[in-house]
Amino acid sequence: MKFFVDTADLNDIKDLAATGLLDGVTTNPSLVAKSGHANFIELIKEIAAIVPGPVSAEVAATDYAPMLEEALFLAKIAKNIAVKVPLTPAGLKVCKHLSEQGTMVNVTLCFSAAQAILAAKAGATFVSPFVGRLDDIGENGMQLIADICQIFSSYPNFTTEVLVASVRHPQHVVQAALMGAHVATIPPNVIRQLFAHPLTDKGLAQFVADWKKSGQKIL
Repeated sequence: MKFFVDTADLNDIKDLAATGLLDGVTTNPSLVAKSGHANFIELIKEIAAIVPGPVSAEVAATDYAPMLEEALFLAKIAKNIAVKVPLTPAGLKVCKHLSEQGTMVNVTLCFSAAQAILAAKAGATFVSPFVGRLDDIGENGMQLIADICQIFSSYPNFTTEVLVASVRHPQHVVQAALMGAHVATIPPNVIRQLFAHPLTDKGLAQFVADWKKSGQKIL
């Protein structure tokens, strides 16, 4: 499974990229606003220079013509830009246009298997089902991932990757991996939670204590 980090915070991206864990980055208008960066385009350029994998940059328009214009502009920022479009009729028209010219497209705001099928048929590189938001309204977000993975595996001509979004905790990541999802886009704090286990902390503390008692040094 590929790990994308779901943030527009340059410090978090640089820190996590240094671990070698990151395969890409996803952003959206809310994350960009939260970052406090004054210039969206410059921010995307900086992110694309840090991470060689796909960097999702989202359009702001909702109608087809202005959305396509924005998408074409965003695609030119860097070779690793994945243009992010909403799962709407206009968004899928833009997706088809971009995918036919070889541009990566991330179709976002997916909440049903039916929608995921449409994204795949439109040629999306990624489709982003939002598991946490479904959980929030009492639905089963991870069941949606299971359904989409099963459907896509039945059709070899579907090349769209399932990108699990709205991840809220480490178990979302583990469950997605068990289901065969291709990508999870994960908030920085959840990526860091993946490291955590009380037995790791306990074991390390014991090793440190025992080594100190030995009086030895490596260097």
